Amino acid sequence: MIEPGTQTIWQAFAATAGLYQDRPVFNIMAETAGIYGIEPGEVSYRQVQEQVTELAASLQQKGYSPGFRVMLLLENRPQFFVWLLALNRIGASVVPVNPDLRHSELTYMAGHSEPSLIVGLANRCEELAAAASDAGLSVPVIAPGDAVPQPGTAGPVALREDETGEALVGEEMEAALLYTSGTTGNPKGCILTNTYFLEAGRWYANAGGLCALTPNGERMITPLPIFHMNAMAYSFMAMVAVGGCLTVLDRFHPSSWWRCVRESGATCLHYLGVMPSMLMGAAEDPADRDHSVRFGFGAGVDPKLHAGFEARFGFPLVEAWAMTETGAGAVICANQLPRRVGESCLGKPGAELQVRIVDADGYVSQAGPGELLVRREGRDPRRGFFAGYFKNPEATDEAWTDGWFHTGDIVRREADGSMFFVDRKKNVIRRSGENIAAVEVESALMRHPAVKAAAVAAVADPVRGDEVFACLKVEGEPGEALALDIVGWCLGQLAYYKAPGYVAFVDALPLTSTQKIQRRELKELAERLVQDPATVDTRGMKKRTAA
Repeated sequence: MIEPGTQTIWQAFAATAGLYQDRPVFNIMAETAGIYGIEPGEVSYRQVQEQVTELAASLQQKGYSPGFRVMLLLENRPQFFVWLLALNRIGASVVPVNPDLRHSELTYMAGHSEPSLIVGLANRCEELAAAASDAGLSVPVIAPGDAVPQPGTAGPVALREDETGEALVGEEMEAALLYTSGTTGNPKGCILTNTYFLEAGRWYANAGGLCALTPNGERMITPLPIFHMNAMAYSFMAMVAVGGCLTVLDRFHPSSWWRCVRESGATCLHYLGVMPSMLMGAAEDPADRDHSVRFGFGAGVDPKLHAGFEARFGFPLVEAWAMTETGAGAVICANQLPRRVGESCLGKPGAELQVRIVDADGYVSQAGPGELLVRREGRDPRRGFFAGYFKNPEATDEAWTDGWFHTGDIVRREADGSMFFVDRKKNVIRRSGENIAAVEVESALMRHPAVKAAAVAAVADPVRGDEVFACLKVEGEPGEALALDIVGWCLGQLAYYKAPGYVAFVDALPLTSTQKIQRRELKELAERLVQDPATVDTRGMKKRTAA
C-alpha cells in the first residue's frame, strides 16, 4: 500500500522494494523480448532499484535537477519505467512519446514541451534530432545505454509554482507531461503531478469488489501503450502499491494473447473494446479457461459480446470511465455487484466523487442525457486530477468552469445511480483507444494541394469502435486514385491511426452562416456516405509501418 506521507513515485517504489526486494516487478515475455531484442524473464524490485540508483546518479552528475524534462520514445519496454523512476527521484519530469507520431507531430511536441534531453530507440534518434532541430531546440538525443550527456539549453522548465512564485515540490511537483488530443487542433500537454500517480495506485489498491487486489503476489498483463495514462499510471502504480508484477506486451497480438496470459501467470489484465471483439472471433478452444485471471479492467466492450465473453473465458470484464485529465480524481467503475452486463454501464460513482449532469443550456438534470461534470469530494476538488494544460491556462480555466471539470462526455443516469455513456460532446474520434482530434486531421488534409475543404467525423467500426471519415471538396478528378494519394500523403504527416479510413468527395460541406462546420449534420452525412459505393475505403492503408 502507498502510505500516507509518500511524496513521489520514487518514494512509493522504494518503499515497496524495501518490503519485497526479491519479488519480480516486471516480467518480459519471450515474444516481446524477441520483437524488441531484449532479454526475456523477470526483473526484481531490487534489480530495478539498483538500475534507477545508477541512472539517477549519472543524471545528477551531468547537471540534471528538479525542473528538467526528458522526452522518452521507448515503446513498451520496461526501460521506460527505469527512466521514469530515475528522473522522478531527482525531481525531473518525463514526456512520453507515441512512437507512431510523424515528423511534424514530433516537432510540435518537442517545441512545446522544451525538453533538455531526448531518449529514443537507436533507429529513431536521427528522426528525433531532426524534429528537435526544426523546433529550434539545442538538445542532445541519445539511445538507452548511451552515456548521459549534459542537458540541452532548454533548461529547467518543468517547475510548477504556487501563487507566490515558489517552486512546488513533493506531491505537487510535475512528474510527467502527457499529450492528449484535444478539440482545437494540436494536442494539449497535461501536467501530471506525483499526486496524480500516487492516487492512481491508491485508487486501484482500494477499489475492491471485482477488482480487488491483494499484497500476495498479483500479476497484471497489459498490451496497452505505456505512453498513455492507463498503463503508465494505473497498471504500474497498482502493482507498486501491492508489490505485484507487471507484464507489458509490445502490443495486442490476438493469436498469441492467451498463451502470453497463461505463461505470465496473470491474475488480472487490462483491455480495450477492440480486444474482446477479436478474441471472440477466434474458434473456441478447450483451453479458453486455462488461465489464472480473476478480472479484466477496461472500457468499450461490445455490449452484444460482453456476457458471451465472460461465459466463455470465465472472468468478468469490468468497465470503467476516466480521462487523462481526471486521473484517479474521478473514476466511475462497474466493479460492484449487482452488475449490468451487456448494457454499456459505467457503474455507479463512489462516495469520493461528486457528479453533475447538465443539459445544453447548463441546467442540472438528474437523469440526463447531458454532459458529465465531475470533481473530488472534500476540501480539494481537484485532487488526483491533472494540474492543468501546459502553456494554456485559458483551456484549464475553461475545463474547470464553475468549479466543476467539464468532461465533454454525454451520459445518462438511472434511478439506482448507474451511469451510461451516450455520446461525446467534443469533436473527438476514439479509434482503438486512441483519441483523435478531428480538427488536427482536417488541418493536415487542408495542406494537400488538391484539397479545397475538409471535414472529418467518426463513423462506427465493428472492431475499432470509431473510424476516421473524411468528406473532401477537391480540385481535380475525384475518385479512388485521388483518395489513395491524399491518404498516402496524410500518412506522412500524421500517426497512422489518425489518417482517414474512408474518403468521400462532396460538392459542399455542411457549414453554418459563419462558415463553421455543422458537426451534427456532418456526422449524419458521414453515416449515410459510409454506405455509398462511391466512398473509398482506405482502412487497408492504415498500418504502423506506413511511410
